[in-house]
Amino acid sequence: MKCWVDLHIHSCLSPCAEDDMTPNNIVNMALLKGLDMIAVTDHNSARNAEAIIEAGRKAGIEVVPGMELCTTEEVHLICLFPQLTPLLEFEEIVYEHLPPFRNREDIFGTQIIMDAEDQPCGRESRLLSGASSLDIETAIGLVRNLGGVVIPAHVNRESYSMLNTLGVIPEDYHFKFLEHSKNCILPVFLEKHPELEGYQWICSSDAHFLSQILEREVSVEIRRKSCEALLEFFR
Repeated sequence: MKCWVDLHIHSCLSPCAEDDMTPNNIVNMALLKGLDMIAVTDHNSARNAEAIIEAGRKAGIEVVPGMELCTTEEVHLICLFPQLTPLLEFEEIVYEHLPPFRNREDIFGTQIIMDAEDQPCGRESRLLSGASSLDIETAIGLVRNLGGVVIPAHVNRESYSMLNTLGVIPEDYHFKFLEHSKNCILPVFLEKHPELEGYQWICSSDAHFLSQILEREVSVEIRRKSCEALLEFFR
C-alpha cells in the first residue's frame, strides 16, 4: 500500500524547534496535510516520543519512534525503531554519552517535555543540541542491534552531513537509503556526486515549524501501515 510520509520532524523538545511543535499540533498538522505516517526525531532525546505516539494513535496516524542522533564526528543520523521500548533503551545509552552541559534557554532555546494532551511535564535540563560521544560505527551497531534502522540525515547539506564531514558515504556501513532535504534537486545533486547513484533516497522536511511539515510529497510502498513494515522497507 502507498503511505504518505514525513520521517524527520522535531518537537518542542528540540531547542531549535518552535514551542508550538506539540504532540497534537504535529499530529493534526500531519493529518491536515494528508500524511499517513510520521516520525518525530528530536535531537539526542526521545522524551516526547511516547506522548506523540499516543496522540497519533488517538488521531489515526502512525508515529514511528525515532531520534536524530548527533555523533562525535558531528554527523546527524536518523534512527528509527519498530516500537517505543527499543528507542527508550537507545535513549538511555545516548544520555550516557551526552556532554555534561546544561541548557541555556536564553541562548539555545527551550526543551519542553509534553504529555499526550499537550500539557508541559517539565523541561530537559541537559543540552540536547551538541554532539554525543558515540561515533558513527558504534551508533549504527547499537541501533541495528535494537532492531532499528539508520538513515544518514540531509546528506546534501554542508553542516552535520556524513558526506560533507567524511567526504564519502562509507560502503562498510551498508546503508540502503540516504536522506536529502526538501530544497535539494536530487538529479542535480547526483550529477555532482555520481558515486551516490546506487543508493535509494528519502526526502524529509526536518520540520522545526508546523508549516514546514511535508504535504503529500513523499510516499513509500509498504505491505501495511505499521512501523514494522516501514522499517522492513528501509532495510
